Amino acid sequence: MTRRFLFVLGSARADGNSELLARRAAEQLPADVEQRWLGLTEHPLPDFVDLRHDSDHVRPPADSATGLFLDATLAATDIVIVSPLYWYSVSGLTKRYLDHWSGWLRTPGIDFRATMGGRTLWGVTALAHREPEVADPLIGLLNNSAAYLGMRFGGVLLGNGSAPGDVLRDQEALAGAKTFFARQAPLARFPYETAAA
Repeated sequence: MTRRFLFVLGSARADGNSELLARRAAEQLPADVEQRWLGLTEHPLPDFVDLRHDSDHVRPPADSATGLFLDATLAATDIVIVSPLYWYSVSGLTKRYLDHWSGWLRTPGIDFRATMGGRTLWGVTALAHREPEVADPLIGLLNNSAAYLGMRFGGVLLGNGSAPGDVLRDQEALAGAKTFFARQAPLARFPYETAAA
């Protein structure tokens, strides 16, 4: 099966450090791997409304932002969450995208959970801290989301940077970007355990 990567850009800043690092990693993908980059600022999703107990779910129109992200997510073999570390987790834009997964689990005709099973979730983030463990909540969020859906989890590529372009001076992150998508991603498992645990 040909791999198809969806890069979900969750920064409020265009060409932010997380995106720069993700693009460096994506440069290493083989030429036959499809890449689709969708920004949550260019295609803003509406607030997620939990309709579990109130009404029937319907598939969002294809010409809406929600429909665009749903179709792109379903078409991808690999989903890359590209989000800066905001308050120790993903950005609000990114969290809104993930919240919509709850609705898609109940959307008739797509069997979202079964469709996502076996696919791979990745993360790329830039943080302003030198201590990588501050990203543990973000990593846990992505790992546990993948585990819930039976997905593989490729891990999170971490880079250091606050001011625009800072991450391009992080030699360790740039070296990690060269092989990040080449590694074999295991099935995600509950609970997420930090390296220190």
